[in-house]
Amino acid sequence: MARDSLTAPPAGRAPRPPSAEDPAARRRDLARLAPVAAVYALAQLVLAVPGTGLGWDETVYVSQVAPDTPAAFFSAPRARGISWLVAPVAAVTPSVLALRVYLALLAAAALLLALWVWRRLLPVPVLAVAGLLFTGLWPTLTYGPQAMPNLWVAFAALTATGCFLRAAADPSDRLALAGTGAAVALAALMRPPDAFWLALPLACAAAAVPAWRRPALPAVLTAGALAGWAPWLAEAHLSYGGVLARLHRAGEIQGGLGWHPAFRYHLRALGGRTLCRPCEGPWSQPVTGLWWLALPLLVAGGLVAAYRGTHLLRTVLVATAAGLSLAAPYLLMVGYAAPRFLLPAYALLALPAALCLARLLRAARGRPFVRAVLCLALAAHLALQLLLTATVAGRSRDMRTALTTVVAELHRLGVRPPCVVSGEEAVRVAFRAWCASRQVYGGHDGSISVAGLTALAARMPAAVLVADGAAPPPWARGWRPYPLPSLPAGRPWRAYLAPSARPAG
Repeated sequence: MARDSLTAPPAGRAPRPPSAEDPAARRRDLARLAPVAAVYALAQLVLAVPGTGLGWDETVYVSQVAPDTPAAFFSAPRARGISWLVAPVAAVTPSVLALRVYLALLAAAALLLALWVWRRLLPVPVLAVAGLLFTGLWPTLTYGPQAMPNLWVAFAALTATGCFLRAAADPSDRLALAGTGAAVALAALMRPPDAFWLALPLACAAAAVPAWRRPALPAVLTAGALAGWAPWLAEAHLSYGGVLARLHRAGEIQGGLGWHPAFRYHLRALGGRTLCRPCEGPWSQPVTGLWWLALPLLVAGGLVAAYRGTHLLRTVLVATAAGLSLAAPYLLMVGYAAPRFLLPAYALLALPAALCLARLLRAARGRPFVRAVLCLALAAHLALQLLLTATVAGRSRDMRTALTTVVAELHRLGVRPPCVVSGEEAVRVAFRAWCASRQVYGGHDGSISVAGLTALAARMPAAVLVADGAAPPPWARGWRPYPLPSLPAGRPWRAYLAPSARPAG
């Protein structure tokens, strides 16, 4: 039987050295992969970019590099990588649209680079299908143009694993070795713990395969991780009382890390919830999680399909192991769910899943009904993901409109820069109002004492925002209450204004 070109590595051999590549073959590969990145960029620009506003976490990251707005409090779990990534745009313009377009195009370019790394490891049609599977998910589309780190860890993980496999198979491929270290460093810059869970299975693979036991591989993994961790570690000593103190505080903010299986939370979050915390109640949209239940079967099918060749099996095994390693802490140790947490795992597990789909389509040759069912199922899955993307983006647009109205009302009431905002939604409101956001000690974002905040309020306009019906904090009980325009879903709230806030006119 002829070897299946969709599920076998190029020429059925180990990855070719760069010198052996045919320029015409490179152009063909680019012509197959570039449309996936182009469609990804277009889908973001159409569905996830127009009219959307910065989320709460995004505002924290962007405020660190925005020149005209006081930086929001930077809590212990965060890392500076995503702030540095958005700095070229955020430092020169406050336009959210410009930032969104920049990130959408950059994400598409990163996807193309990550898939390009794999072209000597897996058949290019399989990579194209993997790219479609990954970018067709609503979290991948939603977070492409957002200033959030998880998707960039996904691109880094996909690139690092591909470069590692190339460097392991060809000791002379110095570019792949350097790419491994650079990609691990990028992951560490974005989310330091994820870099550990990425490097761990790669280091184990280097030790487990006799042909890969070379000092260069673990050395470059270690060097890349340390280079990416360096800013976070330095900041831990300068601002958080040391590395252990920062790790302890980060664990507290995340609800305490331990044995917290969260499979059902992640399944429920796939209905369009960007954060499932708490994550109780009935599972109202089970159809949105069908693909998640099918993913383990597709990955297993990809491993079976890869069993035909030693090099292909190693490639798929390492990708699967890295994906599972990146998923493990979020599925087992964090007691809540956010779909973005698993993006790095999805990026890697899309490879064996795509290999399985290629094998199924090959097996269905001559069976048009079976092929039609497979294609219709994939089309229905993608259509649902696009619908969820549009729904999430619609919620963001509604929130942006509501917060814009709230900021205009606060300006009318006298809260104008320089000013300070505390309480509910203080980060986003303050950023839009060109104010500082400050929370008193005691919560996750506590950055100032009561005395410090009241001293600020004595010399500049200040407001504390509370849910309607809730009492203001004791230190603001003498401030003037004003109702604010409701947030989406009819969430009424009010502002308590310090005497220093005086209406215009």
